Amino acid sequence: MPFQNLQTRIGRKNLTKKQLQEAPVVLLSYDLMEWNGQDIRPLPLRERRAMLEHLAQSVGRPALKISPVITFTDWTELAALREQSRDNNSEGIMLKNAGSAYQVGRRRGDWWKWKIDPFTVDAVMVYAQKGHGRRSNLYTDYTFAVRNGDQLVPFAKAYSGLTDAEIAQVDAWVKRHSIEKFGPVRTVTPELVFEIAFEGIAASNRHKSGIALRFPGSTAGGRINPFLK
Repeated sequence: MPFQNLQTRIGRKNLTKKQLQEAPVVLLSYDLMEWNGQDIRPLPLRERRAMLEHLAQSVGRPALKISPVITFTDWTELAALREQSRDNNSEGIMLKNAGSAYQVGRRRGDWWKWKIDPFTVDAVMVYAQKGHGRRSNLYTDYTFAVRNGDQLVPFAKAYSGLTDAEIAQVDAWVKRHSIEKFGPVRTVTPELVFEIAFEGIAASNRHKSGIALRFPGSTAGGRINPFLK
């Protein structure tokens, strides 16, 4: 099911019968890090996976599921399976070395997330806000709009995907083209167009536009590229 369905349950202490029916959940397990009180992260993935399968089978609970193993004969076949990811409401395919240990942090080499290509849309920036930390003096958080008839409708926010040089260029542009200021937010002339990448789109009652983008312009799902003049 779409991730947005799960969001209707997040942060709620009490769930209605309707919510439980419309967004049922399971525990989908991918790995096993401890067994009988012993840390088994150094063991090869194939051994940890065998233990996990044994555990799930012995428990015998329908709500405890294991991530499916994808079988393929060559890279062409795997690439074709990856193209089906969006139809399965998944981000892509996770490739793991069967002999790999479970490592902590953002380790590279043994595991690889082969994500599907994001959607893209051209949109115009209408608001800008200063960032945080080392970029607290620069306008790095942007709100974008698309045209609906004669109106521009804000529909997404994004704050990453630009290089430092591009951020400085956009920051200077914002300061020159500000119209109004509301606290930390500045309204700008709707002239600067960006290409926004995102992973998905869904109807949303929480947004005035009626839609919500998944990971717009983020490193997790996409990017924002300014068509600077």
